Amino acid sequence: MRVDYREEPCRSALNRVKGMAFGWSLNPYMGCVHRCTFCYVRAFERRADRPSDDRYGASIRVKINVVDVLRKELARASWEGESVAVGAATDPYQPAEGRYRLTRCCIEAFAEASNPFSLITRGPMIVRDLDVLTDAARRAKVSITFSIPTLDEEVWRKTEPSTAHPRQRLRAVKELVDAGIKVGVGMAPILPGISSKPSQLAEVVRAAREAGACGIWTNTLFLRPGTREHFLASLARDWPEELDRYERLYDGRAYLGAEHTNPLRAAVAELAKEHGVRDRRRVRLEPEPPVIAEQLALAV
Repeated sequence: MRVDYREEPCRSALNRVKGMAFGWSLNPYMGCVHRCTFCYVRAFERRADRPSDDRYGASIRVKINVVDVLRKELARASWEGESVAVGAATDPYQPAEGRYRLTRCCIEAFAEASNPFSLITRGPMIVRDLDVLTDAARRAKVSITFSIPTLDEEVWRKTEPSTAHPRQRLRAVKELVDAGIKVGVGMAPILPGISSKPSQLAEVVRAAREAGACGIWTNTLFLRPGTREHFLASLARDWPEELDRYERLYDGRAYLGAEHTNPLRAAVAELAKEHGVRDRRRVRLEPEPPVIAEQLALAV
């Protein structure tokens, strides 16, 4: 698919977030070429009256001034140094980053301000920035999540058509962890009847443990309007025998209830315990405690 890259300035870099596990987000790009069939951002695109169907990912907005804007916002007296989630509505290491390097420069800005951040990606390109990530992790709390919902070849190819192979992502996890960065694996979304078999879940957990992942979590599929239509159309094409199941499961709702999500989370948690998935880093890059940092400053 031909991709149009639109270089446009942004008014703000940091975005206030409500109803999520984090309070602030930053997205150097808008739109994503990965074209995952289940992408929840399609719902936001539809609400903004932008394409959420097969055209999603054909146009990427590049926030060419995002680094300068971010530095100004981090320097404000009113900024309280809260943690920022990078990549909540786009993949910050999609192919455009190879040219524009906006994510790398934003990490440098966070490091300069000693500001904590988390980052979620499917892009192994992140290992290019190991130098700035290690510098940032010595100054503030830094965590990375690699999204790896499945290692099943068929499921990966059909649901994440333009992403790097999951095994490539696992190699990136290992390289980052070996350098001392805290990296976890996010198994999301798990697709009932498609990627939810016990053997499929166990395969990902074992591989995450072998790569040195510091933790692992999982979640099910969200089907808001925009995502719903595209995913169900993809399902009808690739797994038509599952269409009736999903129409029943998601009848009148976008989220599965606890009766579905709790057993899944419990199964993955039990697998993580069984295989010993925990923070086993030999090198741990972490900021110095404030008291020690102050004492060193006084000594100098």
